[in-house]
Amino acid sequence: MFKKLKKFYYTKILGKKYYRVGACKGCGKCCRQIYVKHARGVIKTEKDFENLKHQHRFYTYLKVTGQDEIGLIFQCQNLDSETNLCKIHKNRPGICRRYPQEEIFAMGGALSDDCGYRLEPIETFDEVFDKIKKKEHKKSLWDKLFKR
Repeated sequence: MFKKLKKFYYTKILGKKYYRVGACKGCGKCCRQIYVKHARGVIKTEKDFENLKHQHRFYTYLKVTGQDEIGLIFQCQNLDSETNLCKIHKNRPGICRRYPQEEIFAMGGALSDDCGYRLEPIETFDEVFDKIKKKEHKKSLWDKLFKR
């Protein structure tokens, strides 16, 4: 019963497709190559980034380290390069507390192979496939009933 409630909450209330499972291994990789997505998409210019810094303090923690075809690449300045640990871990922003989020995939990103976290589908392939089959069957019956 609890599993069904949890699944309902995640999929229908939160609109999620994945569960976040695992734990941080403290490698720091997620703090070294960051893309910032905002209302108009991934930040591509330093001018856009400067404007964004005024909207939330999290962005002031980032520094530009490069750029590729996706956009600007950032690194968090709160990452201790010797220990790979966050200098402000107890007071880290919400975006860091919620890492990883499934939006990573929507941006074309992925977790590193040795990341302690992983995102698992809430609905299995078979469940999704069964839903599609049922929907197609209902449509077929509806079409036969009204001879479309």
